[in-house]
Amino acid sequence: MNLFKRAWWRLTAHLGKTVMLVGLFFVICTLVLSGFLIQSAAARAAESAKNSVGAVATMQLDLNALIDSGKMQQGSGGTPGMIGAEGDLHRSLVDKICTSSVVASCNYMKDGVAAPTDQVKLHQPVPAPAGQDSGGVDFFKADGIRDLDAVKDFRNGDSKIVAGSGIEPDSRSDMVVIEERVAKDNHLEVGDKVELNANIQNPDGRLSTKETDFVIGGIYRNNTADTGTYVPPMMAPSNQIYVTPDGATRLDGKKVGADGGVIKEATFTLRDPGDLGRLKQDAEAAGADLRIFPLTVNDKQYKTLVGPINKTADFASVTVWLVAVAGTVILALIIASNLRERRKEMGVLLSLGEKKPKLLGQHLVEVVACAVLAIGFAAGASQFLSQAIGDQLLSGEVSAANEQAANEAGKPDPSDPTGGANRSDEPEVEPIDSMDIRTGPADIAKVGATGLGIAALATLVPGARVLRLNPRDILTKGD
Repeated sequence: MNLFKRAWWRLTAHLGKTVMLVGLFFVICTLVLSGFLIQSAAARAAESAKNSVGAVATMQLDLNALIDSGKMQQGSGGTPGMIGAEGDLHRSLVDKICTSSVVASCNYMKDGVAAPTDQVKLHQPVPAPAGQDSGGVDFFKADGIRDLDAVKDFRNGDSKIVAGSGIEPDSRSDMVVIEERVAKDNHLEVGDKVELNANIQNPDGRLSTKETDFVIGGIYRNNTADTGTYVPPMMAPSNQIYVTPDGATRLDGKKVGADGGVIKEATFTLRDPGDLGRLKQDAEAAGADLRIFPLTVNDKQYKTLVGPINKTADFASVTVWLVAVAGTVILALIIASNLRERRKEMGVLLSLGEKKPKLLGQHLVEVVACAVLAIGFAAGASQFLSQAIGDQLLSGEVSAANEQAANEAGKPDPSDPTGGANRSDEPEVEPIDSMDIRTGPADIAKVGATGLGIAALATLVPGARVLRLNPRDILTKGD
């Protein structure tokens, strides 16, 4: 008799056991498919996070490495003196690195100050108390930047351009952007030529000033209002001005050469956090000495975004393996018990001349038929179940991540190569708190292969005993 007909009769004649087997397979396949769907959703979310924030690589001087290299400028008597030209990071070098294919965007900045002149005075609505020393802060804070839109205050809306334009990579080197209150106090408009005093460090240690020409390219408004009390001028948001990196070099009293001037640090936003190795290769090809100017990645934002969802995916992976192993063991025990109950049936079939492999094949067909039904049911139910399970697990991981972030607030970040100096210039991000569950053909194929693999193992391992039996032993010895 055909083994498929016998399998069909067996399944329809014992509906209770068939339903139980289908139900068990349904639970196993649903949990396994849910795990696969959560893993797929996490992978898509991680890829999206890479595209949205990437990772930021920072290049700046490592003073200890410069000292160890012996390239510091020597003072009298052969002792180390000033940092010297070897410690200068030139804009022309950074511009070459910015052209790397793994760089999504780049920026660089240079700290600086500018002394007021008769033409451009500080905004100081409340004068200093009588007899109080200003402490050497009667300056404009003049930051030399490549792209004004990348500055945190402009990115988050605390500051915005109200006239003219902001500094861009191709802006003229003598462009300056000033705050609206400074412009009103000094009756300045976009296009006006102004002079700011550069601070020059003389060889004898004395400071001197030199009037330096600029053109007002933009006027911005900072949302921080005057406090009504005395604030040191350089600490007041209204006295923050922005110039180009070349402009900041000129405010140091230095000439801008063919190398584009000296900058403090450069940042490169990578398309993928794993592209640091390629960026280092491109930087070395451009002529950078990565011992003195190391490239280090601060992927804190990326980790913040995908940390909870990756932990959820890891939990789902563990669940898949546990369910698969436990399901195989449980099914093998059930099938072994079922085979024991059917010893007489097998003995009769063997005595009638049925071959042992076909007898085992009948049991395999029965189990596979139950598995196929369960896989079909699981494909329909897992979309909703995995969404609920994934959201619940992710919600717990996000809560734990937020609690950990609150506990670590203010502590040094070992992944930050600037030691926290640029922490205030990083956009704040929230962990991914939702999952996009999609059931696709690949997921169905994976759970199908897993379910059929479990069915085969659970049947063949205990069923192998059938191949060692003969009809006489089965019918005469019973159990």
